[in-house]
Amino acid sequence: MLKTKIYLAGDSTVANYPKTSAPMAGWGQFLHLFVKEGVEIVNEATNGRSSKSFIEEGRLEKIQKNLKAGDYLFIQFGHNDQKSDERGTDPQTTYPEYLKKYLNVAKSAQAHPILITPVERRRFSAEGEFLPAHGEYPNAVKALAIQENIALIDLRKRSQMLMEELGDEQSKLLFTQLEKGEHPNYPDGVIDNTHFNESGAKQIANLVVKEIHSLNHSLKKWFI
Repeated sequence: MLKTKIYLAGDSTVANYPKTSAPMAGWGQFLHLFVKEGVEIVNEATNGRSSKSFIEEGRLEKIQKNLKAGDYLFIQFGHNDQKSDERGTDPQTTYPEYLKKYLNVAKSAQAHPILITPVERRRFSAEGEFLPAHGEYPNAVKALAIQENIALIDLRKRSQMLMEELGDEQSKLLFTQLEKGEHPNYPDGVIDNTHFNESGAKQIANLVVKEIHSLNHSLKKWFI
């Protein structure tokens, strides 16, 4: 019996990481922990990609070749769409235009596209107030989901709520933040407020699953 496959298209916050990058991890790396038997997670998310560059490099085409009826395509971009280089897109125009290409690929295969707002970065003001990092990009995803009648996982909102609950200091524990000499992969230490550590990535994956269970969608039958 063929397995139902959930394909992940996204950036470094979703991607799988090699052991040489541990403890840095993407939430897609741990999504398999939450699925039932008969489901396979195919994580095609890749570091540094935007909705635009993922397509230009042929990565969506690779998914398209394998996507079959009844499969799912999770789509989460935004971190690199904000960049001022060739990867950048405009939240009012080119960003939703590129996202729509992912929806069209899924629809043409009779698969189910799932839009995901970009997970938040860790940013707090000096007064301890959380500062959203993605501008109008999350709203553009939500507007497209409504326009195209596509299921939406509002991971930006969920991740902000988690970081606000933890606060400025405790939220550091979600991310790859290491002292000098603490880990052999980062001998000089690292302070990263974008990329999760393994524990943080698992918690974000759990948020994704909680959102899935809140949807009125066939997807939730595949998750524990």
